[in-house]
Amino acid sequence: MKQCIATKCIIGAASVACSLLFAASASASALEQFKTFAAGTKSAKGEFVQRQVKKAEAGGKAKVSTPASGTFEFARPGKFIWTYQKPYEQLLQADGEQLYIYDKDLSQVTIKKLGDALGSSPAAILFGSNDLEKNFTLAEAGTRDGLEWLKATPKAKDTTFDEINIGLRNGVPEAMELRDSFGQTSILSFKNFQKNPSLAANHFKFVMPKGADVINN
Repeated sequence: MKQCIATKCIIGAASVACSLLFAASASASALEQFKTFAAGTKSAKGEFVQRQVKKAEAGGKAKVSTPASGTFEFARPGKFIWTYQKPYEQLLQADGEQLYIYDKDLSQVTIKKLGDALGSSPAAILFGSNDLEKNFTLAEAGTRDGLEWLKATPKAKDTTFDEINIGLRNGVPEAMELRDSFGQTSILSFKNFQKNPSLAANHFKFVMPKGADVINN
């Protein structure tokens, strides 16, 4: 279950985050801010908090999961390290060709090919190329909670998410909402962004934990 939720939020689900050194006006449209962000950010690192919200049934209240938190690093295209630290430890790491999912409690590594799945998934916004409009229809979504919101709708029909909303302030993505067709929303918030940090060439190479079971998908 842990692995399913984590994978969904990165490859079929995920998080945006990174700071920018360029000056972006708070009054600039979300689309303008995001295009500048995408063009100017080759790599980044920071922290995230993630919650799952399940749509309320008739007469009931929406169910909110226990917050998960951790850190992320990425380098475009297709390289990232997404680390869950609480409430459980789990690592998702991609080297540009393969995704490795390490569950520490189970001592298990699942290996998947990134392939074309990255292109039309929410992960493409963070980790893919800058050609977002090839895979997403982008539209302004107004102002909410002090952020300018951008709606990204996948053009492909077989994606996990129906809609992705990105909240920006001063050219920096601070929040992301991923809505699926089952009435569940993944909500992510980001802080301590660092833009284009110095990363070694082999930084995203996965090192197999000693004694871990390996599953190839």
